[in-house]
Amino acid sequence: MSREAVETFELRHPRGTTRHFYGAGALAAGWAALAPELSGRTLFAVSSRPILDLHGARLEPARRLARSFHLFEVPDGEAAKSAAEAERLWRRMTSAGGKRDSRVIAFGGGSVGDLAGFAAGTFLRGVAWIQVPTTLLAQVDAAVGGKTAIDLAEAKNAVGIFHHPLAVVADADLLATLGPQHVRAGLVEAIKTAAVADARLFDLVEARLDRLLAGEPGALAEVAAGAARAKAALVESDPEEAGARKLLNLGHTLGHAIEAETGYVAISHGDAVAHGLRFALRLSLAAGGDPAFAGRLGRLLERLAVPALPPLGAEALLARVALDKKAREDGLAWVLVDGPGRGRIAATLSPGLVRRELESWLGGPPSDSL
Repeated sequence: MSREAVETFELRHPRGTTRHFYGAGALAAGWAALAPELSGRTLFAVSSRPILDLHGARLEPARRLARSFHLFEVPDGEAAKSAAEAERLWRRMTSAGGKRDSRVIAFGGGSVGDLAGFAAGTFLRGVAWIQVPTTLLAQVDAAVGGKTAIDLAEAKNAVGIFHHPLAVVADADLLATLGPQHVRAGLVEAIKTAAVADARLFDLVEARLDRLLAGEPGALAEVAAGAARAKAALVESDPEEAGARKLLNLGHTLGHAIEAETGYVAISHGDAVAHGLRFALRLSLAAGGDPAFAGRLGRLLERLAVPALPPLGAEALLARVALDKKAREDGLAWVLVDGPGRGRIAATLSPGLVRRELESWLGGPPSDSL
């Protein structure tokens, strides 16, 4: 993808179509294309102070289109995803005269998108919204697919709905201000999607990882669009996660448990998922996965230089895993990977095997990728 290119594609779902705009200049193209949806309406923009300090001026075209424009500031990061913050948004939208044809704009990273989308989907039984993801993680993953949620102390994303946005406007220029940790977090999600669904994307990330980690704009834009397309294809085939879409949870079952157990503050989402991927590789090998690909994926994760886990116990993590939102009455299926672009859902892993592997993995050296 060139620096000037804006890539567009659509994600079809049961309630309509989500338009996607990716690349440098996507915001200009998106605001122009979405003008009929925004002009003369009440608009509620949801963002956080760090994003507004860096990019707040990018909302000005939406402000000019609106009949009434309201900017709601929420906490940065995972702290935004609480019932209290959702209620605060509902009350502020009500006080500002929000109607069923008002619009919500999520302007920020994955947490802002989760909260704003959840508030939009539940306010007045659902108002339309637009995702403007400002982080690599949100552009490659969180903004795509219509999942919205807030956290409980016991479990991440425990309360949520599927509410697809009208559009996702992912401008690569917004990524220039990201620090190394945020770039790494987005790459973890891109690697996850590539591992289960897109072998060519995996090859691309593997070949260009040094450029990606250095924050090279063209490389980041290409991977963001590629990962979003790959995820959109899975979502179209399974919009509400009844089957194949579950593959995108690779690394997240344990990753979310790690986040919840550490209070959502001791480790970032991206780093927690990276460790979850390492454990999923271990389970994959125990279940007959391809050692050659496991080695490739393990080495790729090592190159990310993810910080070591804080001290954690197997029992506590397994208790968190049991509360995972994907769990069924008959247990929890784990997502495994058999080869490049070949994920699978394993519903028959014995709890004893998972426990033994987790105890062994937690007791191993930090550099042990598998």
